[in-house]
Amino acid sequence: MFQLLKPNFYFDFMRLSKPAYIFSALMIAASIFTLSTKWLNWGLDFTGGTLIEVGFEQPADLPKIREALSAKGFGDAIVQNFGTSRDVMVRLRPREDMQGELLGTQILDAIKVGTGQAVEMRRIEFVGPNVGEELTEAGGLAIIASLLCILLYVSVRFEWRLATGAVASLAHDVIITLGIFSFMQIEVDLTIVAALLTVVGYSLNDTIVVFDRVRENFRKMRKGDSADIMNESISQTLSRTIITSGTTLFVVVALFLQGGAMIHGFAAALLIGITVGTYSSIYVASALALSLGLTREHLLPPPPVEKEGEEFDAAP
Repeated sequence: MFQLLKPNFYFDFMRLSKPAYIFSALMIAASIFTLSTKWLNWGLDFTGGTLIEVGFEQPADLPKIREALSAKGFGDAIVQNFGTSRDVMVRLRPREDMQGELLGTQILDAIKVGTGQAVEMRRIEFVGPNVGEELTEAGGLAIIASLLCILLYVSVRFEWRLATGAVASLAHDVIITLGIFSFMQIEVDLTIVAALLTVVGYSLNDTIVVFDRVRENFRKMRKGDSADIMNESISQTLSRTIITSGTTLFVVVALFLQGGAMIHGFAAALLIGITVGTYSSIYVASALALSLGLTREHLLPPPPVEKEGEEFDAAP
């Protein structure tokens, strides 16, 4: 690892661009197939349903609560701690047979009988399907709008070939992350949308760092073709990528393992997205820009324009 951190480290990343293209294409195709067949496991925020919060006098036994609810016909209920170990949140999908106060009473009675503890109803809320549809549309538009704004920003700051590679890598990250969520049927709620937007920002930041070095080296290095300069730029920023991604993944893994059920999906989305985003910054964004014909002439500053009638000053 210490060799990777040396300034003179060099690796021919672009030599593996074709296998990486094939791997990315297969992953995207598998993700689209999974999304088209299984779609996403939408959570209560999007499908509507009932949310009930109850409080216990002692730490709650979640497996026993799930067994008690399943015995009463609520096997699809999602039970998790909310805040402390004595606070429990129960989420149910829409039910036609009962709603509102009647449903809350049934849940409360089932928990009391199954656990044998005194239980206090803290809150009960019903989310209608119309609200869920609005949240689904708003979440999708938020991701699309962020990608369009990023395309505009990168197009202004960089050359269009680099901008195309950056936006393609972001779409690549989002599609694969959603495909994995669809394949594993992980519940998607508003925290997952927030995680996806975080992944977009993280991946873009990593790509911008690489592209800044690419632009600098294309103007500074006089020897080598475009692939050599791209490899040199990625190699020079690799130590930063390893340190940043490594420390971030260390925290995300800790959240995934010890953060609890409330942020399990959020941490899973970050874990998948950051891993895929680090890969795509090299083998999607940079490699695609090179495949589009990026050369030194595209990144050189425009020559100064002499104004008409301006006298040339030859004095040193």
